[in-house]
Amino acid sequence: MTRQLRSELFKQRTTRTTVTLLAWMVGVIVLIVALHVFSLSASLLRKAADQPKVYGWGTTIGSLFAALLGAITVTAEVRKAAASALAGALVGLIAEALVSVIGSAGFAARGIHIALTAGDFAQMLAGGAAAAALWGVIGTGLGAIVRNQTGAVVGLCVWLLLVETILVANVPAAGKFSPGASAGALAGMIQSVSAGTLVAPALGALLLLAYAGAVTAVGLIATERRDVA
Repeated sequence: MTRQLRSELFKQRTTRTTVTLLAWMVGVIVLIVALHVFSLSASLLRKAADQPKVYGWGTTIGSLFAALLGAITVTAEVRKAAASALAGALVGLIAEALVSVIGSAGFAARGIHIALTAGDFAQMLAGGAAAAALWGVIGTGLGAIVRNQTGAVVGLCVWLLLVETILVANVPAAGKFSPGASAGALAGMIQSVSAGTLVAPALGALLLLAYAGAVTAVGLIATERRDVA
């Protein structure tokens, strides 16, 4: 198992798809964070409760690209979800760190005081990495279920960027239990809602574990049935 894990991690590090995906993630982060930092009013961004409108993007983007990496690089090999979890954690950490640096630089350029504490940033980095690790597993399971890279990629993008945003904004009582909002709870913030709307970090972790376990189980069943057929 260890040898297979090392082999899978090596494949993910050296394939052009992984490099391209990471490059796209960096570009998306730079664009989205810059747009929010320089388009939102300074009076809004000075409020501690509203600064996650910038910093919270790290969790969503990190989770999305971790899931995409799992879905397109380990499509039919759901048993190697451990590799996707490790790769996802790294992707999530990179995303959170980039958002922290770019967002803080933008705030400084506009003369806006950063109201978030060191503890907030620590939770964002650690929680965001953990959330992305679980989203990597979810992506792997989804890839095994769908067996179509385009379908998996489109489905993940639509869910995280559109469906969840609408759900959390309009039905927060139910939306806060969704996978994306659970990732935000684990990281302590997300761009779409206030932290007070999210569940507790521990519950967010349990929910994400449950989602990852359920998708992985379905992926295993789907893979075994195809092998038998």
